[in-house]
Amino acid sequence: MPTHYQGPKNEVRALNAYIPLFRAVETLASRSLARLEAAGITPGQFAVLEALLHLGPLCQKELGRKLLRAGGNVTLVVDNLEKQGWVRRVRSREDRRFVSVHLTTKGKRLIERIFPEHAAAVRREMSCLTAAEQESLRRLCRKLGLSNLKEDEKGRRS
Repeated sequence: MPTHYQGPKNEVRALNAYIPLFRAVETLASRSLARLEAAGITPGQFAVLEALLHLGPLCQKELGRKLLRAGGNVTLVVDNLEKQGWVRRVRSREDRRFVSVHLTTKGKRLIERIFPEHAAAVRREMSCLTAAEQESLRRLCRKLGLSNLKEDEKGRRS
């Protein structure tokens, strides 16, 4: 459904692109959330475990950068993962200020069980698009995301 806003053409066009994008993201996120909740894990916890599975141990700052999360949020998520026994923090012997987050055996078993189900669900969700459309969507979303990062950086420099 297009916007009912009667403003400048460029704003109407932008809203008509944004609204269905936002609705699609919300729909996909709610379905994903339901699957993760059924597995007993939050989206933030899943994101950290998935990153550690595929990238190996990372410091919390790097996890935050990879997941586009604030430092405090990553700390809270890692605290909760640690309480569950799914990750452990390891302090560097060379620089005691540096702490990396590692998957435990229990955490690795969990994410290795959940991730294939997640990947299959994402494949099913995206199957309404052709391979070429999926690739175009990936490129467009990346462009959109990166352009906003550049704008944020410009704003901080002014």
